[in-house]
Parts: sequence; C-alpha cells; structure tokens
Amino acid sequence: MRKFAVLLYPDFSLQEITCLTSPLAIWFGEMIDFIASENKEYRSEEGLRVLPTKTTAEVRITDYDCVILPGTVNPLPALFDEKLVSFLQDGVGSSVVFAAISSSPLLLSKAGILKGKKFTAGYFSQLADTFSFVEKDNFLHKAVVEDGNVITGIGIFFREFAETVLNRFGYDIGNRFMRDDPSDYTEQDLTYTWSPDDYQEFLEELKGFPAEQ
Repeated sequence: MRKFAVLLYPDFSLQEITCLTSPLAIWFGEMIDFIASENKEYRSEEGLRVLPTKTTAEVRITDYDCVILPGTVNPLPALFDEKLVSFLQDGVGSSVVFAAISSSPLLLSKAGILKGKKFTAGYFSQLADTFSFVEKDNFLHKAVVEDGNVITGIGIFFREFAETVLNRFGYDIGNRFMRDDPSDYTEQDLTYTWSPDDYQEFLEELKGFPAEQ
C-alpha cells in the first residue's frame, strides 16, 4: 500500500480535498495520516474541529508517497509555522509527490519545493508580489498543473485536481470521475444490496447493539 498524508493548519479547507481523500480511503482502502506541527485541535474553514494523527516531529516527509496540502482562507499561520516549513523542506529533491490546491502552493514556494517548477494556485495575486520566494514567471493560468513530482490546482477545480492525483498513482477511476448524470440510472441501478456474506457480517455486528424496541 502507498502512504498518503494530509497537512493540517488553521482554517484548512476540507471541501477542496475530500474529493481526493474520500476515494483514497473508501474506494481504494488507503490509510491517510493527518499531520500537523502541534498535537492540538485545528479548525477547518468550515468549522470542523480536527485532531492530527501524527505530528511533524513523529514522522519524516520522505516516509510518504504523497503529501496533500489543502487550501486555507488564512495562509499566514501555516506560512510562518517554522516546524511545518522545515518538514516540507526535508522533501526538496525527493520523490514525494506534493499535491497542493488553492492557496497552499504558497507554502510549497516558501519551502523551496516549487523552485524551477511550473505551478498554478488560487491565492490572490498580490501575495505573489509580497513574497520574494514566489517564482511568478512559473505561474500558469490553468486549473491544474503537473510538473515533475508536484501537482497544483485552483480550489474551484477540486474535482480535476483529485482526478489528476489519482491518475498519477494509477487508480482506476474511469472516465467520468464524479460526473455521473442521475438520468442515466435506472431504479435497479439505484438499489443497493449486500452480498450474503456482507449482510451476515452486518447482522453479527448488529448483535452488539440493543435489541430493537
């Protein structure tokens, strides 16, 4: 199995990455580590309270095949988190695939991972003017950009971003990834039935709960 990680920081966006993390975990059975610089509660921009499963001090970035960076409406706390930046810097020159969406390519730029690479991002253009570590000449006005071991995307194209990452690792997602048309489905198609073994497993699990009144 491959090893995936998601970085957590204040006001990270769940919406921008769940189109990727859900298939990884549910469709393909991959385990995902959620890594932060501190073992404390982080709130997503949607308000969900999340605890990391590991800290940057407990793992090495090169332990992972892919590190996913969600966007954030508030990029400064992550950008000035020395532990987080140092963790990313240890991945410079490695084979780790970095998948960053929305504002998070800014963090990759600071860590030196985007040096010499084409990229896109969904942050306000003035940020690129503010920070000298952003290589503005390498910015492309595209939904998703793949350059070497780095995949970057704009937040509104979260589905295309997820599709690119999943294709990069060879997962079979078909040619209509999360684009199904409800009118294409029959009543039978929309009737879900367990196999006998799976239903029996459910019944055994059900025995551990109070009997129905």
